[in-house]
Amino acid sequence: MEDPAPPPPSEASTRRPKRGRPPKHAKENDADTENRGRTSEQAERESSPDDFDETRPKPKRSRASEGTSSVAHKYTVQTLIEVIKGNGKFIPHVVKLWVERYEKDPKPAMACGAKYYDKNDLLDETDVDDVVVALVNCAKRGEVEDYQNSKKKEFKNFKENLESFWDNLVRECQHGPLFDQVLFDKCMDYIIALSCTPPRVYRQVASLMGLWLVTSYITIANMLGAQRETTRRQLDAEKKKRIEGPRLESLNKRFSDTHEKITLLEEMMRKIFTGLFVHRYRDIDANIRMSCIESLGAWILSYPSLFLQDLYLKYLGWTLNDKNAGVRKASIRALQNLYEVDDNVPTLGLFTERFSGRMIELADDIDVSVAVHAIGLVKQLLRHQLIPEDDLGPLYDLLIDDPPEIRHAIGALVYDHLIAQKFNSFQSGSRGENDNSSEVHLKRMLRILEEFPQDPILSIYVIDDVWEYMSAIKDWKCIISMLLNENPLIELSDSDASNLVRLLCASVKKAVGERIVPATDNRKQYYNKAQKEVFENNKQDITVAMMKNYPLLLQKFISDKAKVSSLVEIVLYMNLEFYSLKRQEQNFRNVLQLIKEAFFKHGDKDPLRACVKAINFCCIGSQGELQDFARNKLKELEDELITKLKSAIKEVVDGGDEYSLLVNLKRLYELQLSRSVPINNLYEDIVMVLRDFRNMEDEVVGFLLLNMYLHLAWGLHSIINEESVSVASLTYLLSKRDTLLQELEYFLNLATDSREGGKHGSELACRVCTILAETWFLFRTTNFSKTNLERLGYQPDANMLQKFWELCQQQLNISDEAEDEDVNKEYTEETNRDAVMIAAAKLITCDAVPKEYLASEMISHFVMHGTSVAEIVKHLITVLKKKDDDLAAIFLEALKKAYHRHTVDISGNENVSSEDNSISGCKNLAAQLSGTFIGAARNKHRSDILKIVRDGIEYAFVDAPKQLSFLEAAVLPFVSKLPAPDVLEMMFKSEQKMSIQRKIPVAGVPITHLLTAYGINMQRMKAFKMRKKGFLLDEGGRPRKRQNIPGKKLFDEHSSSEDEDSISASEQDAQDDRGRQEEDDEDAPLIQSIRSSSKLRSLGVSREESKGQTKAGNSVRATDNLSASRTSG
Repeated sequence: MEDPAPPPPSEASTRRPKRGRPPKHAKENDADTENRGRTSEQAERESSPDDFDETRPKPKRSRASEGTSSVAHKYTVQTLIEVIKGNGKFIPHVVKLWVERYEKDPKPAMACGAKYYDKNDLLDETDVDDVVVALVNCAKRGEVEDYQNSKKKEFKNFKENLESFWDNLVRECQHGPLFDQVLFDKCMDYIIALSCTPPRVYRQVASLMGLWLVTSYITIANMLGAQRETTRRQLDAEKKKRIEGPRLESLNKRFSDTHEKITLLEEMMRKIFTGLFVHRYRDIDANIRMSCIESLGAWILSYPSLFLQDLYLKYLGWTLNDKNAGVRKASIRALQNLYEVDDNVPTLGLFTERFSGRMIELADDIDVSVAVHAIGLVKQLLRHQLIPEDDLGPLYDLLIDDPPEIRHAIGALVYDHLIAQKFNSFQSGSRGENDNSSEVHLKRMLRILEEFPQDPILSIYVIDDVWEYMSAIKDWKCIISMLLNENPLIELSDSDASNLVRLLCASVKKAVGERIVPATDNRKQYYNKAQKEVFENNKQDITVAMMKNYPLLLQKFISDKAKVSSLVEIVLYMNLEFYSLKRQEQNFRNVLQLIKEAFFKHGDKDPLRACVKAINFCCIGSQGELQDFARNKLKELEDELITKLKSAIKEVVDGGDEYSLLVNLKRLYELQLSRSVPINNLYEDIVMVLRDFRNMEDEVVGFLLLNMYLHLAWGLHSIINEESVSVASLTYLLSKRDTLLQELEYFLNLATDSREGGKHGSELACRVCTILAETWFLFRTTNFSKTNLERLGYQPDANMLQKFWELCQQQLNISDEAEDEDVNKEYTEETNRDAVMIAAAKLITCDAVPKEYLASEMISHFVMHGTSVAEIVKHLITVLKKKDDDLAAIFLEALKKAYHRHTVDISGNENVSSEDNSISGCKNLAAQLSGTFIGAARNKHRSDILKIVRDGIEYAFVDAPKQLSFLEAAVLPFVSKLPAPDVLEMMFKSEQKMSIQRKIPVAGVPITHLLTAYGINMQRMKAFKMRKKGFLLDEGGRPRKRQNIPGKKLFDEHSSSEDEDSISASEQDAQDDRGRQEEDDEDAPLIQSIRSSSKLRSLGVSREESKGQTKAGNSVRATDNLSASRTSG
């Protein structure tokens, strides 16, 4: 073999010298393929065998290349691993030099950079298994560095550099060493062997190298395949000439050589696949599994002639069931890339039939990103018509799913499949409906919305899902034309008209940047300048489209309460200035007149609220004469409403129906929510009706009280904003406040005395609670103290506050079934238990009432009434912590009240289960309250925790042994939040104070044993006491911890590389550690004794008692019980 000297670095980067390999023309033909930029078209232009002998001129050197080569020359003295760990841009040059060195003398070159290298044996003669065993032993001794997973900055590019190294090595060896069946066979043997070893670091790196080797092989195989195809075409052309000669012989030789190389590469690919992939795709490490699947997807896509068959595809199907979301997503993405290529679809038929069901199931995956990718995969299956439409039923249910990413992905699927019908060949080929495509799409959309006839919220979800993809939903003129029946060929049913109006309103909101579906995080949306410009342009387009036809729409649907509220809301998203610019003032007046008529035509919440919002917006958003007209129209509406109310009150006084009064009170309530209405003359009439007609419907009474409160609130607002306040106006406001409080007190006493439960009377009781709390909040003393309005300050007495909370408790005790019955009722969000608890919490946080009573009462109901109430109480606790209130006193009082309910249950109910439920409720409350002291809060509120424990123990011994169960139910969870010295100090003081009561038995267990069960070791308490006095520990003290404990082993002694699933011996070591922990239980630190108190409580005996047993039988039983508690815990 010819061994030329290696060229200088500058020349090595331009062209490799000739190497000894037979024959010459084949050698130089291979050298030509080294140019990676050469395409198959260039190869096709070769016309004679002499072309293979041509050599290209060497490019001139540049200073840049010389500088780079000079720097790279420094790296040639380093080992390969050092280069890979370093700067990756020098890898190509170093690989060139190494290949040249290998061609000169392969044996020493193959040992370059090896951590394990026996100089007595040549590496090619060394057994692979012996080397791998030696490397595993290195890992056992901790001599292995993990560069791939290292967090160090210098290793952040290690993975990319390692991939670059193997890619460059394969490319540099493609003209010789790649096919010598020595170098890469040995490399693959080591890689496959290391990929099956227990150390995870070996498996990770070996898997990375093996997978990337196949990828590099495919690159070379594709290049050779292009050359083979070019040679075949040239060979066919020569055969047609029917002339035998050297060119034909040369082409035949080149064709056979190229084919042999491709066959050899495919064999090398199969070797890595069977030796590495089939084991590592189910590795315990999810990252290894994910790398395998990603690589397999790339192989099938880039080299389908070998890998696009069921033998390899099945692994993608199997990993769709992987427990790791990243692996499932990698499999889905690989399949998406395969289905993107139309030529692959026929070969994927059997695979699709086998795994399509699982692909559809993954659309509802627990991981959102997996589900979104799976929906995209299902779209591709539909595009190729590989799955029946009947299988898509479960997917359509995801249109109303919570994660917006899943909803929008399903919306894209619904639009493409059901609305645009892109996947339907006969529909996409038809051209007759293109002129009216918006109408066609809207009709199909209405067919979808028909599936949700009784729930408009679900329809809004569907509209939000497809809005981004459906352009017809933004065709305002087309929607208006359909609603006005301008096209006689389109007939809309009443439900279709309702859905189309809802669609129009929702689309308008989306077009101007409003949310139509509530966000899960409740964050405010922020838009950039470009987005705001788009929204403003949309608003102008909406105004122009609606300007002339908007009054016609309102007139047509003014009597339909299901449609009028959505139509009226549209004016809020229009640019009212365009009415003046486009000379459409009359249409604006018509709109206002129709909104006023709708206000008095309906008495339901949604139409009334929409009309009030619309009129207020017109008064603010319009200009000039149009603004004056809007304000006059609002004044007319107020005057007419007051007139109707007086008439309704007179009708009730005369013994007539209350319906007219109720409807007009609702209108007044909705109007007063946004603006002050002058009803001073009407206020006395409302008070008169309340006092003289006590048997009115609860709903009427509630709205009478609400309107009185709102009128009072607006009056207070005007006085606060006035520069000078007259005594007369202040006295008049106080008289109104006192009148309202008197009426509220009457209904409060009425509700608490009757103690009505269940659904009946709950609505009025909720109204009374919330209005009373809001009134106390408005006139709280802290708001007006030390001001000129100090007379307005008010604070309820203790009796009134107690009655208020009793009424609140009645609402908390209403069953969930009763509340669910009213879920679709108007104003239900204002008359449920959550509204009551929020109002009560507001009083506490704003210091409107003394918090010592009300805060403890609220907190005592923390865990009793479901998630929503618990969240309100949790926020209350957070505010109390920030305000540095006396948390210890409030928490302890809440625990006492919860424990008192437990004692009441015991005395009033002989049912054991009821007693267990009550004590468990107290325990749950203590666990939740102690759980608020986590992390830094334990140190910040250390004094509060200590006070809760100390005062709790004192409370438990006040009436011992009756109240000693309070220790376990309420105090114990707080003990674990204290440091051990605080616990011992506190317990010694408590023992000194209560030494007289230590003889009182509790269920047959002495108090010392009870304290031990609560996590306090009496023997250690004595030792701590002696320590404080300066004495040394006696034999009863805690012994020293055993020194020189051996560290955790990396491998189990009987682990082997053949056991692939036993990746490491960590589980066995963990079991050994648990065994040592049980043996050394007496050596455990004090905090472990406190934490294990729950186990000891289940025994009924303490450690000291089990040790102190004199009888052998009792000792054995105690030991058995203790062992059972350890193993079960």
